[in-house]
Amino acid sequence: MSSPEQWTHPEPGVGPAATAATPTAEQVIAGLRATSEGGEELVQLLTPEGERVENPEWDPYVADITAADLRNLYRDMVLTRRVDREANALQRQGQLGIWVPLLGQEAAQVGAGRALKPQDMVFPSYREHGVAWCRDVHPTELLGIFRGTDHGSWDPIAKRFHLYTIVIGNQVLNAAGYAMGQRFEGKVGDDDGEATMVFFGDGATSQGDVHEGFVWASVYDAPLVFFCQNNQWAISEPTERQSRLPLYQRARGYGFPGVRVDGNDVLASLAVSRWALDECRHGNGPVLIEAFTYRMDAHTTTDDPTRYRLADELEAWKLKDPIERVRVNLVRHEHADHDFFDSVQAESDQLAAEMREFCVNMPEPPKDRMFSQIYEDASPTVAAQRDAYLDYAAGFAGGEH
Repeated sequence: MSSPEQWTHPEPGVGPAATAATPTAEQVIAGLRATSEGGEELVQLLTPEGERVENPEWDPYVADITAADLRNLYRDMVLTRRVDREANALQRQGQLGIWVPLLGQEAAQVGAGRALKPQDMVFPSYREHGVAWCRDVHPTELLGIFRGTDHGSWDPIAKRFHLYTIVIGNQVLNAAGYAMGQRFEGKVGDDDGEATMVFFGDGATSQGDVHEGFVWASVYDAPLVFFCQNNQWAISEPTERQSRLPLYQRARGYGFPGVRVDGNDVLASLAVSRWALDECRHGNGPVLIEAFTYRMDAHTTTDDPTRYRLADELEAWKLKDPIERVRVNLVRHEHADHDFFDSVQAESDQLAAEMREFCVNMPEPPKDRMFSQIYEDASPTVAAQRDAYLDYAAGFAGGEH
């Protein structure tokens, strides 16, 4: 198992380089700390205890955040979590074929999502339910993907939020191409410029598509923010088995900046995302953000995380809950009372009821639906396949099958 530290070429002041096969005990310990605690370069503005940390470099990017704004961020996270938990329950009850939980990653997604401007474009993977919420994609519009009735029912151009991508890392290539187009069309260079943000997990950084996206975005100075949600586990493989370096440092090899942020801190995630998007829309090229967070549930509802990780690891991360630290801060500074928290809880209950009602009563799509909207122009081949399938399916009408 490799350490996330840079064994062969350590940072200045870390100490002498170790051989790739034999790290020193100190380097192994340093690597484990970088994995478990985020390391010294972790950007954090709100501690797990809800205390505000002053940071001269990053405070200006959230200087405009009022108590009302912090309450709104709290609301976003609570509603996002409730959507996630309700969908998880719906899958267990047979209403969805699968669900991809985001439990524990609400701050990373809401912080990044609220940093986006209306003109920006987003390319998600399949776990970005919180970002979808911030882009005004209603949770019910996600359900068809996981029920198997559609690929997403929202307009990706109108919402500036692409359809979910299931193939690991593929959305990075799509985002790189889109951002290159923004650059070619002169849509960068000032405060009103456009930027693109693409989301992927730590496991995707081991895919070639992600690195190809790094190359193209770097070479063409594409206005693209690579947002890696490092939730510590690529399904059953821990991050330290994927990289000798903290993931944000990989950006250096491609010639653009990388930063590691506390992904359980919504303020820090907002600040770093605002900075990165601002860099891109002004034409300063791509940026990599590593949001250091934790997946507190299974990779998907087909996964059993108890087979590969220890319960005490999960319990330790529960103490860093992204929602709880905001709630504590609001209470400590008397920026919210019981009525506010009760109203958010009531709103989340109503949203969950709407989701359940919608999901249970979703109509079955017509059989020819899978053959529609394949190509912009009509395809004789697809039409022939459709007709053959419908003839075959008609043979089962009213009979046992």
